Amino acid sequence: MYEKPNANGTQSNPSGLALLRDPALNRGTGFTEAERDKYNLRGFLPPHVHTQKEQAERVLTRLRRMTDPLEKFVALTALHDRNESLFFRVLCDNIDEMQPLVYTPTVGLACQKFGHIFQRSRGLFIGANDRGRIAQLLRNWPYQAGIIVVTDGEHILGLGDLGANGMGIPIGKLSLYTACAGVHPQLCLPITLDVGINNSTLIEDPFYVGLRQRRLTGTAYDELVEEFITDATEVFPGVVIQFEDFANHNAFRLLKKYRDRICTFNDDIQGTAAVALAGIFSALRITGGKLTEQKLLFLGAGEAATGIADLVVTAMVAQGLSESAARQRCWAVDSRGLVVKSRTDLVEHKRPYAHDHAPVGNFLNAIQALKPTAIIGVAAVGGTFTQEVLEEMARINKQPIVFALSNPTSKAECTAEEAYRWTQGRALFACGSPFDPVTLNGKTYVARQGNNSYIFPGVGLGAIVSRTRRITDEMFMAAAQTLAQLVTEDDLKQGSLYPALPRIREVSAHIATAVAQTAYRSGLAGKPKPEDVMADVRSQMFDPHY
Repeated sequence: MYEKPNANGTQSNPSGLALLRDPALNRGTGFTEAERDKYNLRGFLPPHVHTQKEQAERVLTRLRRMTDPLEKFVALTALHDRNESLFFRVLCDNIDEMQPLVYTPTVGLACQKFGHIFQRSRGLFIGANDRGRIAQLLRNWPYQAGIIVVTDGEHILGLGDLGANGMGIPIGKLSLYTACAGVHPQLCLPITLDVGINNSTLIEDPFYVGLRQRRLTGTAYDELVEEFITDATEVFPGVVIQFEDFANHNAFRLLKKYRDRICTFNDDIQGTAAVALAGIFSALRITGGKLTEQKLLFLGAGEAATGIADLVVTAMVAQGLSESAARQRCWAVDSRGLVVKSRTDLVEHKRPYAHDHAPVGNFLNAIQALKPTAIIGVAAVGGTFTQEVLEEMARINKQPIVFALSNPTSKAECTAEEAYRWTQGRALFACGSPFDPVTLNGKTYVARQGNNSYIFPGVGLGAIVSRTRRITDEMFMAAAQTLAQLVTEDDLKQGSLYPALPRIREVSAHIATAVAQTAYRSGLAGKPKPEDVMADVRSQMFDPHY
């Protein structure tokens, strides 16, 4: 049985109620007769010893009787707080069923209701009122963190500013690091930087858990983030820091500021880019087309669109196009129409994709003018891939690439059924939220989520295993190529551009290996390259089964 480290690094053996109340060590009714004697558990547990498999079946039976996804989320959270190994066994063995509950789309509602369903604290809340003592807060954490997912709650999914309620996102993300890639739970630290909130509805909510003040901006905000970054890398040497759900005006500049200084990435920018590029690679296996021949039109011009476009440009350059020619193949429509050079309202991250073209006021007209081979929705505005939009894409393309990547489901640009029906089954479709298979004219199409969980867990695991000092675009390119290669011919025949989710730990192991190989090759790794990189990766993957 695992012995829990004390703050001074020695080992302790909690027993009795203290053991049962520690989710990292608790096995519930799974403690054996010998363990019950050894750890003074007699009397605290009913006499029958249940296997972990039996306990998992009990959890699943209870969950499947529930009809409300939020109720299921609360039940799974309670399990996570009570028995960590059992929680991850249920998650790993039933990932298709459980991922939508612990992450998108249910986590969006859970964040909106975070204060109302709050039961037990997990991770660290670092507030604007903690300036000057952040290192002390970080040292309160009882484990040596290997990866931190941090948010400031300003841009939670497509839901906007949820402030401290956004903590549900780092918690959910790190659950997937463990379930999908085997990153040990004790290496995972969720953090929310509570810098205030500009959402008046939540400020007035009596159950809101965060600071009831306007958001920090400017120098005060930057100084808090700088203190956090400096202290986190000192308290946890070599830690990977993932920025999550920061608003555009902070996300790009923070990534630019820190990416060459610490081991960090922004999943909304870079993870989304890799999973979208992998989907495009898969789609081109069906069409036989070349990446350098594609013309992409984004609905949305924020973090996700720019991140995808940047990585696509990198991939096109690797295939022989000049950077300027590659950029000319990526276009975007934002809330004011087509992003073109003549506009005077463009922020910095949009300018590389502002091309010479007459103004175009809406997305349908942009399709008609540009004739793209692919449309990618990342604007979090539901229903914007209308029947007219999809019929036009089918008119100008034999097999149009249609990615409706916004989530949660209410923000999806279209459903899978709409995508297939309005293109007569010719769309090569990926989605950000889960949809049921669609049968049309006797053929069944299985749309799979272009979910970042195919990418970020493996990237994080590869970074931890190799102890890389930086996470580079080359690593995300390797991740995208690896993911696309793992899509089978049977997947493609049913319209699936991503592997089946139950294969996710295998996928993550391959991606982690590709990332680690890149770190070793580029001289960024913090340890010598092992003889068998894949074996080294697999040896460090947490297995919740016992």
